[in-house]
Amino acid sequence: MSELRGIYTLWLREVKRYGREKTRLISSFIQPLLWLVIFGSGMRFASAGLAGMSYQEFIFPGIVGQTLLFTSMFMGISVIWDREFGFLKEILVAPISRVSVFVGKMLGGSTDAVIQGSFVFVFSFLVSIHVGIDTFLSSLPIMLLITFGMVSIGLTIASLMESLESFGVIQTFVNLPLFFLSGALFPLTFFPSWLAWVSVVDPLTYGVDALRTIILKGAWIPIHTLYYDITALIIFDLFMILVGTVIFGRTR
Repeated sequence: MSELRGIYTLWLREVKRYGREKTRLISSFIQPLLWLVIFGSGMRFASAGLAGMSYQEFIFPGIVGQTLLFTSMFMGISVIWDREFGFLKEILVAPISRVSVFVGKMLGGSTDAVIQGSFVFVFSFLVSIHVGIDTFLSSLPIMLLITFGMVSIGLTIASLMESLESFGVIQTFVNLPLFFLSGALFPLTFFPSWLAWVSVVDPLTYGVDALRTIILKGAWIPIHTLYYDITALIIFDLFMILVGTVIFGRTR
């Protein structure tokens, strides 16, 4: 029970801290709006290779995935902040395992990322996509699966970093390839064959494909079956949680 209480307490702390950061809540609306309206409008020529949908419709699930990715990875900064202010040391000497500490922070970061990703659905009317409550609820499990692994990456990187500057550099180095190689902005068929093969090891590829399958329904011809995408995400999550708990367990 103490382990579960510890996980819950850390989860609640991360969620409360997110709710108090008003600037992040505001950016949750502005950033996807800029991508959908400005980038989506400027790249309309790309819709020539998309049968039966506009480019803005195509990138809408990709922008959801992008929001989840960037928010999830950023959550790792909490480890560095906690270390800076001495709170991490207090957590590590608490009577709970470091696995529970990692899981609590991971679940809290995932919750924050899903909340921020959910805001993107508000703009579905801009791209003429009807997102009903059933579609949104069906997307939530996929969003959670995406964030579990991505938050674990962020926490793992932060566990190895000593400064905010170092974390920012490494985070960007990891974020951008994951985003651009996932097919969030362009169909994988637009990529050279050698680059398309690289996207196979990108976990966000499967997340974006699953979101498109659910949100765009019959308008999208999926790269993989939904079952395949979910299985790939689960394997990725389990692997990253395992790696993350091992590395976080060595944090001082």
